[in-house]
Amino acid sequence: MVITGGSSGIGLAAAAALARGGDEVVLLGRNPERLARAVDVVREAGGRTPAAYRADFAVLGEVRDVGVRLAEEYGRIHVLVNNAGQLTSVRRPTVDGFDPTMQTNHLAGFLLTHLLLEPLRAAATEGTPARVVTTGSAAEVWGTLDVARPGRRQLSRWLAYGASKQANLLFTIEAARRWAPYGIVPTCFFPGLIRSGFGRRSPVFSLAGTLPLVFRSAEEGAETLVWLAKDPAGLVPGGYFAWQRPFGATARSTDARRAQALWDSSLAAVGLVESGQPGR
Repeated sequence: MVITGGSSGIGLAAAAALARGGDEVVLLGRNPERLARAVDVVREAGGRTPAAYRADFAVLGEVRDVGVRLAEEYGRIHVLVNNAGQLTSVRRPTVDGFDPTMQTNHLAGFLLTHLLLEPLRAAATEGTPARVVTTGSAAEVWGTLDVARPGRRQLSRWLAYGASKQANLLFTIEAARRWAPYGIVPTCFFPGLIRSGFGRRSPVFSLAGTLPLVFRSAEEGAETLVWLAKDPAGLVPGGYFAWQRPFGATARSTDARRAQALWDSSLAAVGLVESGQPGR
């Protein structure tokens, strides 16, 4: 199981839970120190040292490099968890010219999933599909996503975050439609409001310690992720879940035409052709 954003928060909590259950996990993270600590946590939980790869999702070149490396080193990937995410300033675009929140939360995962499509296909059998689990958010309700230009600069970080979460759902829906013949089941989930380092500069998230009944622990937030990665009941192509149950979303985030348009514009943005190989 490959888990992006696996060095902290719900990604690390899920990795530890899966390792504790006997699964082999592969961690992806941006910060080398946090990644090294995450390796120790997962080793202690599961009894073996997980593989770990550093990649900054704000740099698509690093995503391409790690995607190619993973595809070469793992002939089969049974579960890919697109969990890497951030809530950051809109002042400066990434080196690739995109809104940093949209690139990290959607475009980078979109690119990585395509680069790992063959190992996912190889892992899928008639009785056991491969799975792609994406971390979404109820923030999709206020997103201002332009499906023709997903990487465009946003007016605020919260609008950018909402747009990226719309993109997560639309990606899941279109991936389910396109990859059903390959035996790949994409799903998306909302973990709830989590007490973690995510969004630590936001006044809203700074309330986490004072509102324990509203904000959940990383371990609690990871429960639905682990369920979607393992349980047969989670095999609902294009499904959106919270608390291990179906969860509602806005029409903008579930519209099939918007999903197709976003897919095409995202391919162009990250330099892919439909086969999943870099464009020439």
